[in-house]
Amino acid sequence: MDTISRITFRRFLLGQQGLWPGRRFRGLDGTTSAINQIEALQLDPLNIAARSQEIALHGRVLDFNLGHLYQSAYEQRNFFDYGGTLFLYPMKEFPFWRAIMPRTARYPRMTEFRKNHPRAMDEVLAALRGNGPMSNRDFEGNGLSQWSYRGRKDSAVALFYLWLLGEVMITIRKGFDRVYDLRERVVPREYDFVASIGEAEDFFARKTIAIPNLMREKRFRTSWQDAIEREVTPRDAEEKLSALIGRGVVSQLKVEGSAENWLVLTKAVPLLKSIEAGRIPKIWKPLGPSTEEEVAFLAPLDMVSARGRAKQVFDFDYVWEVYKPVHQRRWGYYTLPILYDDDLVARLDPKLDRKTDTLQIMGFWLEDDAPKDEAFANALGRGIARFAKLVGAKRVEMDCIQPRRLRTQVRRMFKAESG
Repeated sequence: MDTISRITFRRFLLGQQGLWPGRRFRGLDGTTSAINQIEALQLDPLNIAARSQEIALHGRVLDFNLGHLYQSAYEQRNFFDYGGTLFLYPMKEFPFWRAIMPRTARYPRMTEFRKNHPRAMDEVLAALRGNGPMSNRDFEGNGLSQWSYRGRKDSAVALFYLWLLGEVMITIRKGFDRVYDLRERVVPREYDFVASIGEAEDFFARKTIAIPNLMREKRFRTSWQDAIEREVTPRDAEEKLSALIGRGVVSQLKVEGSAENWLVLTKAVPLLKSIEAGRIPKIWKPLGPSTEEEVAFLAPLDMVSARGRAKQVFDFDYVWEVYKPVHQRRWGYYTLPILYDDDLVARLDPKLDRKTDTLQIMGFWLEDDAPKDEAFANALGRGIARFAKLVGAKRVEMDCIQPRRLRTQVRRMFKAESG
């Protein structure tokens, strides 16, 4: 079993996620390619300067603008969004998801709702069939005697459950509000079929490893179980994993400093070997500045750094503090990690004042071992300039950036890039 270094782990993760050594996708078509590359893009409604999913794509796609995501997903039908934890997935995967979706009918909350509101889901389907696309606001519905976290009307909860079952889909979003339609009017015909259960469960076994790029072997069972919506015994998981390894689909490896076995899709092993040998894979060649020349801001829900991965991979302590009370926050409301070259070296808390078109940097924190030289200042200035352009800011308040010498050089580079 091969062993990779921690730096290889870090660079492989960043490269597979399209973040290093720089942006290698461009424009609308590049947005589609980037989402396919990262396997799953988490969606979130909060829009402090931009939404998490938009920040994630901005760090990967040269010339990305805020309209590209919805164009690719809903106009070109390249992706669909799904799940209690909301992600965007490639449309070509829909047949596998559709095979699993009926299992959500066993959710206790759904069973209870259908018992208490037996006509609600049929009424919603009939309305969509007759009227075409509708949002939750378009349904009069009946008030619920007990408030549901999915809505205050029976029609709202019915829409949500029909969406989980794959009977309705989100056809477009207005802002972040969902507009629904019947599945057959949303999903392209070539993808509107149901894969077999065996094919679907095999697909999700691979998908659960592909999404994190490298997975602890001991996490495979629970991840696969969550994906296929049924209980998986340790023996089930062991047999499936053995089959994938035997077919050459999955490989095992070790990571420096970890006693555990790790899993990776075998098709990615040549990339790992190239990085371990000190080479950057040719297919990762950036189309613009490298992350050494221009920093990238990571989204709060980015696969690279969210859910404790920043600490594990970069020794960078990151928690998204947006839902913490103010007195419990260590940094700020919407703090973003800053990627410089192949490391997370700082963080900033941005906020867009839309009345004055001012990007306010509410806080800035350097790691103890972060660089403070002119090269880093220039890279930071370029990164801030690109981010300001993304959100439409005409000016940036950066008094929080310390030390003063760093702030002076950042401002100089920002003006040069913005002028």
